[in-house]
Amino acid sequence: MKILLVAVNAKYIHSNLAVYSLRAYAVKNAVRGAEKIEIAEYTINQPKDVILRELYEKEADVVCFSCYIWNMAYIESLVREFGKLCPDVELWLGGPEVSYNAREVLQHLPEVKGVMRGEGERTFAKLCEKIPLEDLEGIVFRRADGAICENAWRAPVDLDEIPFVYEDIQQFENKIIYYETSRGCPFSCSYCLSSIDKQLRFRSIPLIKRELDFFLKHRVPQVKFVDRTFNCSHRHAEEIWKYIAEHDNGITNFHFEISADLLNEEELELIKIMRPGLIQLEIGVQSTNEETIREIRRTMNFEKLSQNVKALCDMNNVHLHLDLIAGLPFEDIERFSQSFNDVYTLRPHQLQLGFLKVLKGSYMEEKREEYGLVYKGEPPYEVLYTKWLSYRDVLELKGIEEMVETYYNSRQFEHTLPVLEERFASPYRMYKSLWKYFKERGLNLIQHKRSARYEILYGFAEKYCTKQAEKIRELLIFDYYSRENAKTRPAFAGENPLDKEKIREFYEKESAEHKYLSGYEAYDKNQMRKMTHLEYFPILGKTVLFDYMHRNPLNYEAYVCEL
Repeated sequence: MKILLVAVNAKYIHSNLAVYSLRAYAVKNAVRGAEKIEIAEYTINQPKDVILRELYEKEADVVCFSCYIWNMAYIESLVREFGKLCPDVELWLGGPEVSYNAREVLQHLPEVKGVMRGEGERTFAKLCEKIPLEDLEGIVFRRADGAICENAWRAPVDLDEIPFVYEDIQQFENKIIYYETSRGCPFSCSYCLSSIDKQLRFRSIPLIKRELDFFLKHRVPQVKFVDRTFNCSHRHAEEIWKYIAEHDNGITNFHFEISADLLNEEELELIKIMRPGLIQLEIGVQSTNEETIREIRRTMNFEKLSQNVKALCDMNNVHLHLDLIAGLPFEDIERFSQSFNDVYTLRPHQLQLGFLKVLKGSYMEEKREEYGLVYKGEPPYEVLYTKWLSYRDVLELKGIEEMVETYYNSRQFEHTLPVLEERFASPYRMYKSLWKYFKERGLNLIQHKRSARYEILYGFAEKYCTKQAEKIRELLIFDYYSRENAKTRPAFAGENPLDKEKIREFYEKESAEHKYLSGYEAYDKNQMRKMTHLEYFPILGKTVLFDYMHRNPLNYEAYVCEL
């Protein structure tokens, strides 16, 4: 019997840890036929006809699809068409998007034989062994007479039983490596499915260290921990952070989702000594409204979170990503703007303005009528409006999200934005005005190249900051050359005030003395000129050398030296 595990990822650089874990567990436990289990990974950007052809040509007896909020609509379409082509092939679904409404899924998709719900390793192994479905825990299935049967949920597995799936690391080249050291979550956030699994379990530290050694030895660019709240156990987090700090290979970056208010002094001191870029932290704030936080059953001390985020920012060695969610209860647009300003003021490297997704099986779904919560009927079930937030408000926030993504999260305007913000009552008001500027000129309907973003922001500054427009123009030039080793000047920059002869003299002298450009000893003056940029800023009153060989690992800015 040939079994095919199918993953449809959001992007090519993603991989699906779940399907690899299912196969590895079956192989480790010597399940009959495990050697015939095959994995097929695709993306939602591929034409369905291409995937259908490949699935058909693989001639599997059983095909299992891994289902998530971002791929469910795509997989539904695949299942319907594949069912027409191969009606005798047994189709199974698994994953968070089908685990909590399995009966409805089977009613909706008659082509599917059954759903593996919850953790799938043991369930999949038993399914491979062809035991009677009536005796198989962790599934909902369709009997021969069409009746749908719901079996008991399966007890959680010991995480040390889950095999390491990356032994053949070459097959994950150019992919993000997802790694799991815990399952479950101690918190009860009403919008999250992780809160349903209260049986928090950890992989043992000695095993984790051996696996981290593997990643470090193979110089993997990034390892993304998928633990829902990585630092919910101080001992667990400290052991791992200490280990990667002591064994840093100078290349590998580790990504963690944490609760910043849980960080203690020992952890902060440990992070402080890490190489810049060794770790990056994603921190879910969601809202700063205490009433909202209580209602969504979230545990968060925003004062402590702010204190710790500021401490992390001051260290200047950790990339920080903070999240907000629009559409939560008791938060209208005015109160959300306050949450936005509160988090923006912390100056994270990225601020993600997300929108509530009403997940099947979540407590938020149960409360939808009480909240006047209306959301899209198809995945990702995103909020349309609530009794506090109108659809017009949501559209405004969508525009602000776009502006934040373009101008703040791109990190291309590090020096310009703080000066622009001074002209407005709050950061939220500035991004709202910027979105209005875009819409009035139809700029939101156009795909802009990187240099055009600077031109547009200069036009915005001329309208709203007339007296400081020239200073802002200089800051935009500074930002532009901090990121771009461009030999063609953008129109808004005009001519370089620095005399061409002085530029020539500088590089001749530098090629002999190497006073400012350390590491360029092997290059001649013409090569050095191509790899750097020299600019004079009259209003700022300084001449600046931009060194593109050396960049900040957190925001990719060129090393800057004032002459």
